[in-house]
Formats: sequence, C-alpha cells, structure tokens
Amino acid sequence: MKELKTEFECIRPQLLEEDESVGAWFTLKNADYVSAGQSIAGLNLGFNTPESKEVIAQNRLALLQSLNIDSEWTAYADQVHSNRIQVVSEGGTYPSTDGLVTKIPGLTLAIQVADCAAVLLWDSSNNVIAALHAGWRGAAGNIVPRGIEEVVRQGGETKHLKAFVSPCISQTNFEVGIEVAEQFPDRFVDATNFEKPHIDLKAFIKDQLTSAGISKHKIEIRPECTIDDAGKFYSFRREGKNSGRMMALISIQK
Repeated sequence: MKELKTEFECIRPQLLEEDESVGAWFTLKNADYVSAGQSIAGLNLGFNTPESKEVIAQNRLALLQSLNIDSEWTAYADQVHSNRIQVVSEGGTYPSTDGLVTKIPGLTLAIQVADCAAVLLWDSSNNVIAALHAGWRGAAGNIVPRGIEEVVRQGGETKHLKAFVSPCISQTNFEVGIEVAEQFPDRFVDATNFEKPHIDLKAFIKDQLTSAGISKHKIEIRPECTIDDAGKFYSFRREGKNSGRMMALISIQK
C-alpha cells in the first residue's frame, strides 16, 4: 500500500516560481496538525522547546517526507543567536551555528524561528545556497553580510544572488530596550511613536542585502508579522517558552 503523506501549509518564495533548480519552503504553524503525545499544538519543529524530542523528531520526519526531502541529507543549525556560519557538505546538526552554506546538490539546509527572520540566499547560476537565522543579535552582528560573503567565497556572485526573508516580528511589535536600539542605525529605530524604542528588523535586513549588492527586485520580504497572526505563526514573544518553532528550508535540486 502506498504511504499517505501529510500535506503541510508552507510559504514558497515567489522568486522561485520559474526556477526549478532550487527548492525552498517556510513552514506555517499548521495548527490543526496533531502528532502523538504532543504538548504544543501544530507542527512544532524546535528541539529548543519544552516538547519531547520524540515528538519533534516525528514532526520533522513528517515534514521532510511531505516535501520529498531526504532526512539523512538535511543539515540543521543548533542556533545560539550568534553570527557564526558554517559551510556544510553532509546532513546532521551543527552546534553553536546560526548560518549554513552549501554547494552540494540534494543537501537541505534548515533554520528554525519563532519571531526572528529566516533569510534564504541562493545563486542558481553557480549552485550555492545559504540559510541564516537573523534575530536582533544575529542581524546586529552582521550575519546577513557574513552569509553573503561566504556564499561568494564558495563561488557565488552577488549579481546572481536572490534572497527570501521569512515572516518575522514587525516594527510595531518589536519593542526593545535602549541598549538594543543603540546597536542599530537610527533610521531603523522608531524612538518617537512608542513608549520604548521599536526596531524595523525587516527594513534593516533589506538594507544589508542591498548594501551587499543584491538587486531590490531579487529580494522577497514577506509582510506578515509572527506576533499578529496566532493562527498561522508561532511567536516566542506572544507565547513565551511554550512557543513552537517554524522552519525555513532550502536545497539545490538534484
């Protein structure tokens, strides 16, 4: 009997509609999905949540099967809100890492988020891809420019690079302390319309992408705010430690 695969709701970059050389996905909460023994509703993909490791493992396997991705050929970043990037050539979990780069066809890179931005980069002409975890620490630490630099070192060219920025926290909801706001240029901080400073993370990342030489028409930034839509997205700021995690995945198609 043929195995029945669960269909999960994902966002696929519009920039890839006419490009079959790269596969990329951003999972939604999939609130109606139920896995045996779960304590956090939906398709929680984060080992860094209170959910049991067995549930997360079965959730990840179900997702990969639905996308026809080889679980043995999937590389995960064990994220620590750093700007560390690793070039990878095989599947597995890479500790203390927030960015992955590869040239290996069929190897999938995976980043998990719950308010931070997942940034996917690809150069289809030279077959180089990257997946980056950009919260405020990673963004302020220049993980996006560093990721682009590593893609170029691996043979990519900025003139061919395209970028996808996932749904993440909006400026309206991104309240921070002064010590955090001071790490961003003033033009990305609203210090007048709220009681405390608010950071425009999406605009900051877009500026980093364009400053690195990526054309504006090759950048796709999703407008959704993870805090505003509890039905579609997990949010650490909204749900605290009981928040699940979404995942961004990218691979060079064989």
